[in-house]
Amino acid sequence: MRKLEDTIRRITPLDPTLATYVQHRLDSLTKPRGSLGRLEELALRCALITGQERPSVAQKVLFVCCADHGVSAEGVSAYPRAVTAQMVYNFLRGGAAITVLARQFGLTVHVVDLGVDHDFAPQLPGLLQHKIGYGTANIARGPAMSRHEAVRAIETGITVAEEAIRSGAQLLGVGEMGIGNTTVATALLAALSGIDPEQLTGIGTGVDDAGRRHKVVVVRQALACNVPDPPDLADPLGTLAGLGGYEIAGIAGICLAGAAHHTPVVIDGFIATAGAWVACALHPAVKERLIFAHRSAEQGHRHVLAALDVKPLLDLDLRLGEGTGAALGMGLVESAVRLLNEMATFAEAGVTDKSKQEEGDGKQNQKAKGKRQKSKVMKRRTGSAGVSPASERTED
Repeated sequence: MRKLEDTIRRITPLDPTLATYVQHRLDSLTKPRGSLGRLEELALRCALITGQERPSVAQKVLFVCCADHGVSAEGVSAYPRAVTAQMVYNFLRGGAAITVLARQFGLTVHVVDLGVDHDFAPQLPGLLQHKIGYGTANIARGPAMSRHEAVRAIETGITVAEEAIRSGAQLLGVGEMGIGNTTVATALLAALSGIDPEQLTGIGTGVDDAGRRHKVVVVRQALACNVPDPPDLADPLGTLAGLGGYEIAGIAGICLAGAAHHTPVVIDGFIATAGAWVACALHPAVKERLIFAHRSAEQGHRHVLAALDVKPLLDLDLRLGEGTGAALGMGLVESAVRLLNEMATFAEAGVTDKSKQEEGDGKQNQKAKGKRQKSKVMKRRTGSAGVSPASERTED
């Protein structure tokens, strides 16, 4: 618990004073002002998160947090529980969607076992083994885990993120894998947001409409079992312990560590957003230090993003998880920062800055306009021939 408390104490709001300097550089680059759209906003955001006028995000690490869930026994997924471990091996072999994208974007992928129902060989290359249990308990029948386990999972996320940052990581991303975790994330987000489960519950791994309706029933059971009425929003740890997953708690810890160490964290889809919401509930200043990569096709994600009041970078109808959307988002973050750092300014390139020219022309026009107005006043006072009106002449 001490690591969690110490990390939360280190989180501070963004310092807005840096924004003026960064915006000035963005406006001075060889382009019309604002013409790179949200990439300019993204570059400014990274500068504020890092506290650096010229940030760097070249060293990129993405965590795929993995765990199993007791609620899978309720038949909420189209896949059996064994698929979680099978996909971990697929990640390690480089055959998954996230590992393909990681190779393209130059990401280091760390697969983290927080609670997979499988014994992996010790020191398996590429796998960070921090197993807290062999999956959480069935939330439709009782709490997912103890408060102590929830804290351990969060602190594990903090630890792996801090180790990566110490090793040079400048940009973090989070994804997940765990059969049954869309149900868990739906229950957790319903409790934290107050949004009705009917709105939040989607098809997950591809269940049919009857399967989706069944998931809604299971989520309502989980809320009835584990959440007081009304929910205690002042106790996000209690809500996480009652409804969450080890991997969701780990994601929350990574978000907290990134915020504490001024390192941007790119959030994947619906399930990763559940972990991010827990982190934001533990400290509100976390939200402005996170970057939400995309809007998932999972139907509840748009409602959750709206409730958080955040605008994702992409909308590609992704619903795979693993961190695939985060990988794409991390590529955009690097593009934005490279543009900020590597584009020439108008002065450096010897290119005329149209906006400054227009500003100068405007000043000249204002000056000329002022002279014309002064001339008109003088003419009214002296008459068209330049002779003072009789009422203003004195006798000789």
